Amino acid sequence: MTVMLELDRVETFYGTIQALFGMSLQCRAGEVTTLLGRNGMGKTTTVGSIIGTLASRGGSIRFDGEVISGRPPYEVAQRGIGLVPEGRQIFPNLSVRENLIATAANFSGSETPWTLDKVIDFFPRLGERLNNQGSQLSGGEQQMLAIGRALMLNPRLLILDEATEGLAPLIRQEIWHRLGQLKHSGLTILLIDKNIDEFAHLADRHFIVEKGRVVWSGDSAALSADADLKLRYLGI
Repeated sequence: MTVMLELDRVETFYGTIQALFGMSLQCRAGEVTTLLGRNGMGKTTTVGSIIGTLASRGGSIRFDGEVISGRPPYEVAQRGIGLVPEGRQIFPNLSVRENLIATAANFSGSETPWTLDKVIDFFPRLGERLNNQGSQLSGGEQQMLAIGRALMLNPRLLILDEATEGLAPLIRQEIWHRLGQLKHSGLTILLIDKNIDEFAHLADRHFIVEKGRVVWSGDSAALSADADLKLRYLGI
């Protein structure tokens, strides 16, 4: 299967403090890949290195075979990487409609691109709140808006950092259901989340990170079967 995203021995620093120590992972086209680990182990730093908000000093990051290390975030987005950031980071003073159309683009050249109407069909709750400001939405609705905003870029790879953090169980289930639909459509997904048991059926491959490097990788069956592994690295 084609490798869409590849990190090879990436090293990233905050000033003089090193955060990633040879981070290596792959996302295969059409699959859901997860990046797992306790807080502070380098997951969000890895995301920042991919999208260009953090500059890596060593190793390489390739997207669809092309080196994107050192590229500014807007160029990374133009190549087809969309991000649903930790904390959602929607525009609180813009309406739902404005949040969605602000990022509208079709960098991937899709023949069936995501549009405002298509996102509303995908998340009907957003259609009911098109004129509401972002700050007036519930946490679940804000997460739907953050995903919809990323889809309006028509990405080939969708990265979700803490996709269901702080959400009620029913809302989490809806988010997982929608991500399953996106996977079925062929979208490649990199997922960072703590609710492993809820999305294990959705994921194809997992990477566990500790202290800025990958310490284990494998499929959901192998992860579920190893209770000691989950206790050691994930605190489960």
